[in-house]
Amino acid sequence: MELYLDSVDFKEIEEAFELGFLSGLTTTPTFMHRHGITDIDGAIVKLSGMVPELQVEALGETYDEIVDEAHRLLTLPLKSKPVFKVPVSMTGLRACKTLTDEGHRVNVHLIYTLNQAYMAMAAGAAFVCPLAGRLQDQGHDALALFEQCVNVVEKYDYSTKIMFSSVRHPEHVRQAMLAGVHVCTVPWSVVKRLCDNALTTVGTNQFFEHTRLMTMHVREVVQDINPVCKVSDSITTALIEMTESGLGAVTLVDDSGSLAGIFTDGDIRRKLQKKGRVILDKEMSELDFTRNPITINSDALLYEAVNIFKERQIDNIIVLENNIPVGILDIQDFVQLGLIG
Repeated sequence: MELYLDSVDFKEIEEAFELGFLSGLTTTPTFMHRHGITDIDGAIVKLSGMVPELQVEALGETYDEIVDEAHRLLTLPLKSKPVFKVPVSMTGLRACKTLTDEGHRVNVHLIYTLNQAYMAMAAGAAFVCPLAGRLQDQGHDALALFEQCVNVVEKYDYSTKIMFSSVRHPEHVRQAMLAGVHVCTVPWSVVKRLCDNALTTVGTNQFFEHTRLMTMHVREVVQDINPVCKVSDSITTALIEMTESGLGAVTLVDDSGSLAGIFTDGDIRRKLQKKGRVILDKEMSELDFTRNPITINSDALLYEAVNIFKERQIDNIIVLENNIPVGILDIQDFVQLGLIG
């Protein structure tokens, strides 16, 4: 089934045809009016240079007017010969036969019945275009009509392609394929939703998550903020460092800058509850703190950090480079990245 775009919006047409596999573009005078296009010929010329195939209305109330309009359009500096769209009628079918005999292709549209579709096929129409959405709005079985049209084409070996139009939602595209139509012309808003699926999104996110875990290093996610205190500093100093960093822990080092331990917001709460405000002026060295904190090298892969968080049930890991603390991994950062559920 060929996929066409149904639009006259230049911006979305340009975006849509970047896909590289749309077969053509269908337009209507109604679309032109809605988008405030006043230079219709100019728009047609521009569109002809943007798409592989352009289907444009050859509108007229009489046979001569339809044929003359088609011939007039051919005098424009078009990049390729268009397909002429003609509403179904006895006059339109006569014009379709004439234009087809001249070597042009015609889309007979505004089809609502199998009889209309048959007459268009007999007149040599390259495309027969029933309107699914409009038929369903009137309570008709649009899908049955498309299936019947396809069956007639196959049974009598017509060269006509059945085009599914008046598409309102992705389900229409699925129905078009099941009906066996040859072409489906679709608004860009619907085309963009054809790949949407919640399970696909979940699976794709998992692929990205697992790829990050196996390829990214700790240094790529550790924050630049590195709250550090000496063991000779006061608890108040450590509390200020935690607050300013926004992290729930501070790394403790000795006078040489080597790792001595870690002090967390949980530690401060427990000590305040136990001993009161008097501890705030004490040095870290006077209090118990975790002297053998969990660490990880900055060149370790992320999955190693995730395993540590899960296995040790901790909230912070100190990051080392050459045994010098350069940052703290916080479990909330990994949650936000989607690396830990």
